[in-house]
Amino acid sequence: MTKLDRPALPAVTVLDQPIVMRDGTVLRADVHRPGGDGRHRTLLIRGPYGEGVFRSVPVSAHLRAGMAVVLQHCRGRGDSDGEFTPWTDEGRDGADTVGWITAQPWSNGEVVAAGNSYLAGCALQLASERPDALKAVVASMTPHDFYDGLNYHGGAFALGSAFFWAALQGLLGATHDLAGGTDAQPRLGALMGVLSDPGAALRTLPLREMPAVADAFPFWRDWVGHPERDAYWKDLARTLRHDRIAVPVLHVAGWFDVFLRGTLENHRRIPGGRLIIGPWTHLSQTAGAGELHFGYAASAQAAQVEATQIAFLRGDTEGPAVRYFTMGANVWREAASWPPPGATATRYYLHSGGSLSTEAPAEGAAPSRFVHDPDDPVPTHGGNLLLTDPVNVGPRDQRSVEARPDVLVFTTPVLGRDVEVTGPVRAVLHAATSAPGADWTAKLVDVHPDGRAMNVLDGVVRSAGGAGRHEIDLAATSQTFRAGHRIRVQVASSNFPRFDRHPSMVRAEQTVFHDAGRPSWIELPVMA
Repeated sequence: MTKLDRPALPAVTVLDQPIVMRDGTVLRADVHRPGGDGRHRTLLIRGPYGEGVFRSVPVSAHLRAGMAVVLQHCRGRGDSDGEFTPWTDEGRDGADTVGWITAQPWSNGEVVAAGNSYLAGCALQLASERPDALKAVVASMTPHDFYDGLNYHGGAFALGSAFFWAALQGLLGATHDLAGGTDAQPRLGALMGVLSDPGAALRTLPLREMPAVADAFPFWRDWVGHPERDAYWKDLARTLRHDRIAVPVLHVAGWFDVFLRGTLENHRRIPGGRLIIGPWTHLSQTAGAGELHFGYAASAQAAQVEATQIAFLRGDTEGPAVRYFTMGANVWREAASWPPPGATATRYYLHSGGSLSTEAPAEGAAPSRFVHDPDDPVPTHGGNLLLTDPVNVGPRDQRSVEARPDVLVFTTPVLGRDVEVTGPVRAVLHAATSAPGADWTAKLVDVHPDGRAMNVLDGVVRSAGGAGRHEIDLAATSQTFRAGHRIRVQVASSNFPRFDRHPSMVRAEQTVFHDAGRPSWIELPVMA
């Protein structure tokens, strides 16, 4: 019989510990620490989702690693006092909390921070405040900017994820008010009604009058009311100063995460950090995403991501600078930088008739045309999403979408060898619209020998009317298109509700050009 040499670990827990901020607001936290009189490095995690999310934090693993753990509710959320204003107070409140921690007799004067999504943003905002006691950060799946990549992509409003998050925050705000003695039942009831039929709410026009959501979460109107990167967003951007972050950061990204580009950009802007990228969605780091399974080694558990994070927070920052999972080949790889060296930026041109190849188009080649109807937009089917429907995420078979007359499809011949694509991806469309403006979407697809067309990544750009050159940022991937597969690109003018419909709401004739003077293409980083 196996016997484990695992001694008991006495621990001390204090619930709802009050911590006073510089403006007098009381925030509350659960404090966990090893028992006894020792002094410990402390992990601080701050979040706006209440106690339920904190249950998933591996507190016992950090305690066994010799750390104390402080789980704090952001102001106006959970058991904390105050009003919740997204992103605005997190850096200052985090710094004040670090000051409280280091004044405790169980603190050794060193603090680290971690989190996923908004919680990771809190950690990075804290780091930009530069408290002396902060030593390291683990930031998983979080935006780099509160306009670009969070609420807007290529100028289009990230409707689906914004709606989901705003409705959730409306519910949390109403729950917080109920706990404080305010009658918030009408708000709760209205929000539950909206969430029972989100499809109807998402089609609301104008968006700023979204039923129940706009009243329960007033920042909704701010987001919708500032479609350009104006002073509103620039003021908010000052709360996350990458140039002020001096501690080592371990970034964790997912190929199908809504904040993939944000995490990669955080890594680029903060020098000296490490990066792990798995085939994961925003809410899951298992071996499967959407309708694909990448092998059991693909899971965060098999890759020992938690152990890597704990070691990093303890001060062990050694290890590969970049560790990433290549889908298709289904293997983990290491590199000294991101993107890894060795890729050749290769243009695959969109041709008349639906072919896709590295051969440049000929002079006078005919364009492709389709009709965009804003009342019947192309439906979102998988991708890097955070929607109310937890199934509609990651890689999904695109054949139902490709059967639509308003989706153009361009496909290579069957590949005679593996083609590995690793690094940033972009598409350029020379295109024209009959409407006052248009959205142009591009989607990279892996076509399997059995006909399944599995999306890899997608993007959008919003443009003015007329003809022009439209560049679409598709973030990045690491995907091996296996021999026997085909590479495909979809082009359309909507991806709803991932992105809102173009504000013109005009039925339009769309033209994509393929001639030598106006080529349209996708640029793939092909590894040697």
